Amino acid sequence: MAHRDASIPFSYLDANGQPIGYAMDLCLKVVDAIKRELKLPALDVKYLKVTSSSRIPAIAQGQAALECGSTTNTVERRKQVDYTIAHFISSARFLVRVDSKIERLEDLEGKLVVSTRGSTNLKTLERINAERALKMKVLEAADHGEAFSQVAQKKADAFAMDDVLLFGLRANSSEPQAFKVIGKPMTIEPYAIMLPKGDAAFKRVVDAEVRRIILSGEINAIYRKWFEQAIPPKGINLNLPMPFMLKDSFKFPSDKVADLAQ
Repeated sequence: MAHRDASIPFSYLDANGQPIGYAMDLCLKVVDAIKRELKLPALDVKYLKVTSSSRIPAIAQGQAALECGSTTNTVERRKQVDYTIAHFISSARFLVRVDSKIERLEDLEGKLVVSTRGSTNLKTLERINAERALKMKVLEAADHGEAFSQVAQKKADAFAMDDVLLFGLRANSSEPQAFKVIGKPMTIEPYAIMLPKGDAAFKRVVDAEVRRIILSGEINAIYRKWFEQAIPPKGINLNLPMPFMLKDSFKFPSDKVADLAQ
C-alpha cells in the first residue's frame, strides 16, 4: 500500500510514524476484501511512502498494488494507471497568510505562488497564469509540507492546492489563525484509490468493495471519523460535513469521471 505523509486527513503519519487517514481506512477494507476473495487466512500489508511525483510510477512500475491518498482521477493519468470509485471530490484554491491581504486570484498578480510537484494543481496554476497574464512566479515544492512552510516563512505568497488539503494543513499548523483559504474553486478533483493498469480481476474486487462500503452507508461513519471528529496526532477537527457533490456521487458509485481536472 502506497501512502502519503502529509495529505491530511486522507493519508498521513501519526505521532508514531504510522500511516493513517480516511483513504487508509478504505484501503484496509479493500485488503480485507482481497483476503476474502482469495480465501487467505492472513494477508500481510507492507507500506510504501510516496510523494506527488513518485506515486504514479510506484503503481505503474509495480512497487505497490494500491495508492491510498488524495490522488485525482484524470484522463492523462489513466494512460498509466487505473482508478476505483471516487471517495472524495475537492477543488483547487489558494492558502495565504492572513496578514498578506490577499483575497482573490487577481491579488496574486506578480506574486510568488507555490504548488506541489506532480500535482494537477501545478498544471492548473500554470494554465491560469498564462490565460490571465497574471505574471505569477510559479514555484515547485517536493511535498505539501514544504509548500505550506514556504508560505508560513513568507518565501511564497500563496500555496495552490486542493482546498480540503489546505484546510487540513492549516488546522494542523502551530498557528491556524495565521492562514486562510481564498479564491473561487478552479477545478473539480475526484479523489480515488489508484490501481495497476489493466488488471481487470484485481480492479473488479476493489471496485466491488468500495461500492459496497458506499451503498451500505458504511462510508458515512468513516467520513465522520476523519472530517467531523478530532483526529490524531493533535486532536484537531476539520468540521467538514460531507459536500453535496460527494453525497450525490455516492448515490450511483462509478469509476467514471468527467475529466474536468487535467
